[in-house]
Amino acid sequence: MSAPTSTPPTASATPTDVGLRRGVMSGPELAAQAIANIAPSAVIAFTAAAIFLGAGNSTVYSFILATVVILSVGYCVAVFAKRHASAGSLYTYVSKGLGPFGAYVAGVTLLIGCWGIAAGSLGGSVSYMSQFLVAIGVPAGGVLAQIGLAILLGGLATLFTIRGIRLSARISLVLELVSVAIILVLLVMALVWAGANAWDPSQFSLTGVPISGVATGMVLGILGFVGFSSADALGREARNPYTAIPRAIMWSAVTVGILYVFAAYTQVVILGDGLGASANPLEEISTTIGMPAWFAPVLTFGVGASFFAVVVAPLNVVGRILYVMGKEGVVPERFGRTHERHMTPHRVLLVAGPLAIALDVVMLAFGVHAMDIVVWVDTFGTYGYMVAYSLVAIACVIYTQREKIPNVLVWIAATVAVASMIWVFIANVYPVPPYPLNLITYIFLAVMVAAVVWYRNLAKKRPDVIAAIGKTETDQMNGVG
Repeated sequence: MSAPTSTPPTASATPTDVGLRRGVMSGPELAAQAIANIAPSAVIAFTAAAIFLGAGNSTVYSFILATVVILSVGYCVAVFAKRHASAGSLYTYVSKGLGPFGAYVAGVTLLIGCWGIAAGSLGGSVSYMSQFLVAIGVPAGGVLAQIGLAILLGGLATLFTIRGIRLSARISLVLELVSVAIILVLLVMALVWAGANAWDPSQFSLTGVPISGVATGMVLGILGFVGFSSADALGREARNPYTAIPRAIMWSAVTVGILYVFAAYTQVVILGDGLGASANPLEEISTTIGMPAWFAPVLTFGVGASFFAVVVAPLNVVGRILYVMGKEGVVPERFGRTHERHMTPHRVLLVAGPLAIALDVVMLAFGVHAMDIVVWVDTFGTYGYMVAYSLVAIACVIYTQREKIPNVLVWIAATVAVASMIWVFIANVYPVPPYPLNLITYIFLAVMVAAVVWYRNLAKKRPDVIAAIGKTETDQMNGVG
């Protein structure tokens, strides 16, 4: 009788990754992802009032210039998106021009941007949903109630992103459409109420424009677009990605830019000099024009829904960037696997989502106002976006030059983009902002130092991983979707 022999494991016993679902996202769904990541309703609710303090009646010019800057960034992103499809977003694109280290820095800063905006916006959703519940008679204004809302809303956002990209995109689209529709109804009704005064040519006059105020306001306008390119992380899941993704990026920026200009114009028409002093311009407009009492809670719900949509959308991007990094060995391999049925990067999302919830819960427990969470954490995320956008613009110039692609317009767009991102960064750190905003720069720099240390250790121990950074595109990814 022969001794039993052990047989090597079969291929089917080897853990496999089912991958991301292929070709399920339509053009409108891609645009929904991009617009939801911007959260225009939440921006409209506050940004025009802040810009008006310096720009006055020229507030619309700050938004127009901000739109031009974002379209410049978008053009650089679109150059890559037309030729490369990947779940890695700017991490993959930057590798084509700046190599592994540039790609790594772009990936890390984009992760900071997306996760920061998601965590900060959770605070905004908690604030407005709490106000909405109180307005309809539900006692939800206390700290414990807000902590419960943070857990509930953050948990739902994480669940939606795990259950599927189409589900999360459609939820984001519906919420943002509802929110924008509510605000548009208010703004249109306001102009009708204004009658002959609805036309205000002074807002478009070039005489006496406060240049410094408009330039400073442009910074806030640009911040209102961060995350606009998030559709580029859906390279595998998009139908016709080489066409659909560039269109989604550019058209979402144009659409939101027009919406911002219209909203700013209307707020100036109705509130005039009172806009700069208004804590809640939309609610004040509603009261001024005599909207029915039930409209105020509806408006509050709409803004809260917009904030919730921008919790969901950037989490999708975080999941996909870390999924690609896991595939390439930059982060632990377990993050480069997807859910067997839902085909989403669930392991990443089960870390990123709860971390966002935990941050908000801790800050709320220590008495931080929910809207201060938005300001502080979103500022941290914005630093990441500024670096990532600058890197993709520089990489685009190098890439097009090396590939002998006509790049005169690329040079123009990249120059505008990089100069503007530097201006935004400087404007956020000088003059030195008050505590605790003054600490956020140092927190960002500390995270970047830790990331560089990780990269250097990886380069010493796994040079093969460094060589593979940014090279995993759609056609090279595992998956049966």
